[in-house]
Amino acid sequence: MLYTVVMKENKDFLALYKKGRYITSKYSVIYIRLNNRPFNRFGITAGKKIGNAVARNRAKRLIRLAYRNSEVKLPVGIDIVIVARSGILGIKSDEYCGYFEKYGVQEINKAVKKLVR
Repeated sequence: MLYTVVMKENKDFLALYKKGRYITSKYSVIYIRLNNRPFNRFGITAGKKIGNAVARNRAKRLIRLAYRNSEVKLPVGIDIVIVARSGILGIKSDEYCGYFEKYGVQEINKAVKKLVR
C-alpha cells in the first residue's frame, strides 16, 4: 500500500470508534478520523458474528483488496477502520471492490471535507 501504514494498537482503534465519523452500509462500517500525518493509517476488524475463521479471513481479504485498488483516490492524512458485516460474505470480490470504489471512496471524501471545516 502506497500511502498507508497498518494500524495495530488497540488504543488507536478505540479512539477512532469514539471520536471518528462513520459510514454504514450492508457490507461494512467505515470509521474515519483526521490524523494530521503525511500518510493514512488503515485497520480492519471482523468480529465473530461474521462466522468462523475462514469467513472472517475472507472478509478481511476482500476489504484489503478493495482498499488497495482505490487507495490513490483517497485523501492523505486520515485514519480508516473498516468493520466487516455479515453481508460481505455473500458477494464476490469484484462486486465489493466496485461498491467500495464507487460509494465508499465518495462517502469518505465527503466525510473528510466535513471534518476539515
